[in-house]
Amino acid sequence: MKIKVCGMRDIENISNLLVLKPDFIGFIFYEKSKRFIKDIPQIDFPKKTKKVGVFVNESIENVIDKINKFQLNLVQLHGSESPEYCRELRHSELISESHSFEIIKAFSVDEKFNFSATIPYNIYCKYFLFDTKGENYGGNGVKFNWNILQNYKGETPFLLSGGIAKNDVKQILSFLRRHESKRCIGIDINSGFEIEPGLKNLEDIKEFKNNLK
Repeated sequence: MKIKVCGMRDIENISNLLVLKPDFIGFIFYEKSKRFIKDIPQIDFPKKTKKVGVFVNESIENVIDKINKFQLNLVQLHGSESPEYCRELRHSELISESHSFEIIKAFSVDEKFNFSATIPYNIYCKYFLFDTKGENYGGNGVKFNWNILQNYKGETPFLLSGGIAKNDVKQILSFLRRHESKRCIGIDINSGFEIEPGLKNLEDIKEFKNNLK
């Protein structure tokens, strides 16, 4: 089970997190977020930890600029970006020829969500991320009813997000044992592991990561 730690900002906090070998570290380039970061600190990332840039309805030019500048491994689109947007980003000639990246498309889920809306994105996205529908583009700190994911019949693997904390391990393991979770390949954690916005409790993350094994 992959672990994605999102909303990192503090250079010491990031460096110490890398010791725990998370699969992904997310950096939020959305200015309205409490975890907004302008520049990723210059740290040597191990190959197994992927850098993820999180964007919300950003211009393709600005996303490409961040991909090239920070050598992002993945781009997480957390707004209302269309399949055409993903196609244009995926095939842009402005991306450095020496660099490749993948797309994570986030979807805000509630009881009324129609999973057929994900179908046009399949061809362009490596992963989906299912988060709680709320007032904000992510970072609401609230879980949604995971049973809704029984309605997801797609083949694109996904990450589970939304208000997850260290005490949710049993619930997550139970979810993963059920049929509808077979395409769930990772857990996205953020506000449930924070001391303050952008600063993570590393002991909680370590405990959570170990208990998910």
